[in-house]
Amino acid sequence: MVLQRIINVLRSSLAYFFYFYGKLNPMNYQTFDPHQELKMLVKCYWTMEDSGCDRLEKQSIIPDGCMEMIFHHGDLYKQYTGDGNIVIQPRCFVIGQLTRPLEIEPTGKTDIFSVRFHPYGFLPLTSIPIKEMENTAVPLERLFDRDGKDIEEKILNAHSVQERINLIEIFLLNRLERADAINNIVRTTVDKVLTGNGQLSINELSGQINVNQRQLERKFHLAIGLSPKKLSKIIRLQAALNNLLTKGSTTFTSLAYENDYYDQAHFIKDFKEFVGVTPKEYYGKHLKMSSFFIGE
Repeated sequence: MVLQRIINVLRSSLAYFFYFYGKLNPMNYQTFDPHQELKMLVKCYWTMEDSGCDRLEKQSIIPDGCMEMIFHHGDLYKQYTGDGNIVIQPRCFVIGQLTRPLEIEPTGKTDIFSVRFHPYGFLPLTSIPIKEMENTAVPLERLFDRDGKDIEEKILNAHSVQERINLIEIFLLNRLERADAINNIVRTTVDKVLTGNGQLSINELSGQINVNQRQLERKFHLAIGLSPKKLSKIIRLQAALNNLLTKGSTTFTSLAYENDYYDQAHFIKDFKEFVGVTPKEYYGKHLKMSSFFIGE
């Protein structure tokens, strides 16, 4: 199905959000493959532009286990913090792992260039612990000092998407001295979580890779900033959301069991944790949106 292929390509909820609402507003969304040497770290690059005529309202970004490096060429975005405050996002930043919905709102014209990383892809590049970046937009200058400011200026002054990609790839390739920082155990476990749609228990994961749970927890917190259990919950919820969009007539009970939840109550609990509303509230608000995918 076309919708499933779209979701598999986007995967990141940030990119999914901009694609999704780009269908409702005059936006141009594109994705680009990374250089072969960067495919272990980078899932893709994506761009989004709009005319600024029809502003988006405040929207919630759902956690998906990926981190993004964002460059705002257009107007900046508001970010609603967990304590009820509103901040303006930096012009260029990396958004850390999300453990709750991220509420953002544009202030005008959208023009974004972004690097989407694999769940473990940012570890070889960072100068601060991944866990410290959780739910936070961290300016590039804080992460990379003068190099961060330099790449920010270069990307913002570039005249084409291809020039932006060339510049960011030089920057990333020059920082790959720590590529061995990605532990094979972490990479293997993440692949199992993704292919299994988050439905494997932690006991099953640790047993399949022959590593005790405590050791696996430590490696995940270092490399991803999430525990294996948290990542699995996020990926399973993403799979349930995909099903919700593709099966408009399904019941929430069947949706829960199809995605290996113990019962409907567990499904609703996870849904509200990561989406911010109950499945019923989300379903009523977003069901009409699914028609923009089907039949393309």
